[in-house]
Amino acid sequence: MSKRIVVLGAGESGSGAAILAKEKGFDVFVSDCGTITEPYRALLDQNGVKWEDGKHTEELILNADEVVKSPGIPLTAPLIQKLQAQGTPIISEIEFAARYTNAKMICITGSNGKTTTTSLIFYILKQAGLNVGLAGNIGNSLALQVAHEDHDYYVIELSSFQLDNMYDFKADVAILLNITPDHLDRYDFKFQNYIDAKFRITRNQTKEDSFIYWSEDPVIDREMKKIQLGATLYPYGFTQPNPLPVGEDELALKGRHNVLNSMAATIAANVLNIKKDVIRESLMTFQGVPHRLQYVATVKGVRWINDSKATNVNSCWYALESMTTPTVLILGGKDKGNDYSEIDELVKEKCHTLVFMGLHNEKLREHFGGFGLNIIDTDNLHDAIEGAYHAAREGDTVLLSPCCASFDLFKSYEDRGEQFMAAVKRL
Repeated sequence: MSKRIVVLGAGESGSGAAILAKEKGFDVFVSDCGTITEPYRALLDQNGVKWEDGKHTEELILNADEVVKSPGIPLTAPLIQKLQAQGTPIISEIEFAARYTNAKMICITGSNGKTTTTSLIFYILKQAGLNVGLAGNIGNSLALQVAHEDHDYYVIELSSFQLDNMYDFKADVAILLNITPDHLDRYDFKFQNYIDAKFRITRNQTKEDSFIYWSEDPVIDREMKKIQLGATLYPYGFTQPNPLPVGEDELALKGRHNVLNSMAATIAANVLNIKKDVIRESLMTFQGVPHRLQYVATVKGVRWINDSKATNVNSCWYALESMTTPTVLILGGKDKGNDYSEIDELVKEKCHTLVFMGLHNEKLREHFGGFGLNIIDTDNLHDAIEGAYHAAREGDTVLLSPCCASFDLFKSYEDRGEQFMAAVKRL
């Protein structure tokens, strides 16, 4: 009898895992307590995968030999607790997919800059003519690519949630960009638990593998002094030898944080023996990532910037740090246990107006209320943009950099960014 694999969650990663499991001859069942969207329903049906949505039928799940869990489902979910209690192995889609490919894995994690750095490394490898796939939090599901394509390299953006359920997986090149408090609601509000999750990217690495890390990050620096790693270490930063083959002013990506992202990408490319001229050309021509400090339009002399991808406070810190004009900052959304004090100095230095956009702005009002800034309190995008439009003066920048998740008002940070850009273009 074939082994039974149950996939929980039927988004990009879950659907991909189900297709790969079906192809490998497993008895596969997919369960999603939300609604499975049309493209994924069609994909599962085309491949003859049984599924349910709107519920989890326990008798169809608890009999699994192994469960592939969506990163969005917390380990505290009652069903996960039941599976763990009976000893059912629970793994991530990345862990599952990696069993069926010998491709080199270049993996990137960190609290901020993951998508930009992952996209830049992918771009460099494409420019070098390598057969490379983009996976993890961006691109198509790794499992689906392993099932239907055959790449020699995968560049994978990994969140802490994806790393939580990885055991035998090994990164050939692991990159850790930075660690600042994020998702603490998923880690018992203990920062060390989140740090441990990020360091899982080094799991199973040997001397033949590479670990690239920002040595000036205080959290990483402290952790590196406590642990012994098997990989070959490649620290980078402003106090390390500069690996960049171009001047900082020639980089396509602007801002101090993007110099660091470019350094990490350059070292990864060097480790993979990419020619220096390809790296140089790529660093100068890379176009950047949607929803990450993305220029939208200039309206009546005011620049509007979409940084919807800033779903934590540290991301907003980087965005504010790169502002060169007086700023109207739009922030707010689903708070993940945020500590806003990290941006206090930059808010005082750069902003004259704060626009709160969320269903629950109490914490924002309490924190920023005494700063003496103009504050506009809204619970929807239309009013937030209207308020920012009237508060901004010629030569200012309006920056959407929310510090928070989008799920109170939007489907995702992409949805938030797209609605923002559409509304700005209507001004």
